Amino acid sequence: MAYLSMSGVHKRFGGVVALNGAHLAAEKGEVHALLGANGSGKSTLSKVLTGVVAPDQGRIEIDGREVRISGPEDARRYRIAAVYQELSLIPQLTGMENILLAYEPTRALGFIDRRTLEQSVLEVAARFEQALGRRIDLHRPVESLSPGDQQLIEAYKAVARKPEILILDEATASLRQAEVEALFQVVRELRDAGVLIIFISHRLHEVFDLCDRATVLRNGQTVGTVNLAEVTERDLVDMMVGRGVVTDVRQEAATPPRDEVVLRVKGLTGPRLHGVSFELRAGEVLGLGGLQGQGQSELLRALFGAEPVTGGEIEVAGRRVTLRRPQDAMRHGLALVPGNRAREGLMLGRPILENLTIASMRRRQTGPGFLSPRREREAAQGAVRSLEIKVGDLSDAASTLSGGNQQKVVVGKWLLNRPRIILMDDPTKGVDVGAKGELYKIIRQLTQEGVSVILNSSENMELLGLSHRVLVMYEGTIVDVLEGEDLNENRLVASAMRVAQPA
Repeated sequence: MAYLSMSGVHKRFGGVVALNGAHLAAEKGEVHALLGANGSGKSTLSKVLTGVVAPDQGRIEIDGREVRISGPEDARRYRIAAVYQELSLIPQLTGMENILLAYEPTRALGFIDRRTLEQSVLEVAARFEQALGRRIDLHRPVESLSPGDQQLIEAYKAVARKPEILILDEATASLRQAEVEALFQVVRELRDAGVLIIFISHRLHEVFDLCDRATVLRNGQTVGTVNLAEVTERDLVDMMVGRGVVTDVRQEAATPPRDEVVLRVKGLTGPRLHGVSFELRAGEVLGLGGLQGQGQSELLRALFGAEPVTGGEIEVAGRRVTLRRPQDAMRHGLALVPGNRAREGLMLGRPILENLTIASMRRRQTGPGFLSPRREREAAQGAVRSLEIKVGDLSDAASTLSGGNQQKVVVGKWLLNRPRIILMDDPTKGVDVGAKGELYKIIRQLTQEGVSVILNSSENMELLGLSHRVLVMYEGTIVDVLEGEDLNENRLVASAMRVAQPA
């Protein structure tokens, strides 16, 4: 019997099925990889184990005994710790204070034995420092540390809890090679001491370097578990997307883009971007592929003037432009449908009418500072009709709409500004299947009218079904361009994971 067994795990987020009967079995004293393409359910499964996500159904057994993990406190009781790519540190506190938070053994009568606590933390730090060859100052505020050192503080915090199960979920994403090697050295020491490590990474060379076995998920289901000594990177990719499958999900023939280049980007560089270059044609849907967090959102925000740029050139309609702020981008015919509509795309407490018209008010001004209520209402009604937005009354708050109709309002807001280029950052995230189909229809109609779209999507099939070409991004740069016969899921996943293609 496996030391850790997860079976029949189901989880649904609204209309999205994240896990559909997934299972995982792993042993003490091994590094076990959990793999899958974007949206396969691997992070959700790991968060079920740490109590961050409550499953709809499923069974967890540790050392032959069924356990219920209803929250992070349960995970601590069962000696489960995790290191995620997203930091959980409080920036203003020191590294030491962050590590000790919510993990404070006490003396009798509830007094904290801080000296003993700090000594145990320093012992953990010493293990990393020996492998790293340098010391991280734990008495500095973490906001003053480099991203890599902040990520290592997260690892210190997890290891200080003396876990029996340690989850590393994309924990190497912000680390340099020397830091990765130091982390791996400590992980191997933990493995040899009998700790079970579950390792999630999109870097397959790391998986083969560190792990003993791998469990692969696809569409929320477990495909299988393999000994890594017996398979190749190509075998794993085939398991992730379906062996030998070449998928075309286009439900109708896409209108070919025109020859006119409407956007030309040369060597665009910023904090998360490194020499990005490409061209966008009129009526084209240009996809941004690759694993999540590789610079796709940052590229869209940089093009909209919402992300700092330190180098490179941008040409719109053959003319070089400088996009320092969103107003600059809007003036040159660009629009952004952001990844978080609630925080960045809508004023949820304000009327639907205001949300629809706010970006294009200048077009309907009758004089300096003067607006016609009638014209504003007519513009909003036109957007509602053309996009088939289901509303009660335009005076209702945007928060009263479904997720799909909220997203249509975001799109409609920009269409009233008549953009030539629309930047879409995961536009169907969190909307149901029916609303997705309606948004796909809107995108196709826009391209038929000559509007160009740059589309980032966390769903590979959506990206493949809508795009004329896909730019594959990896660590802030474009590493591949897929089009024609190469526009299939096998090539997309293999390219995203930097797996060599067969000759």
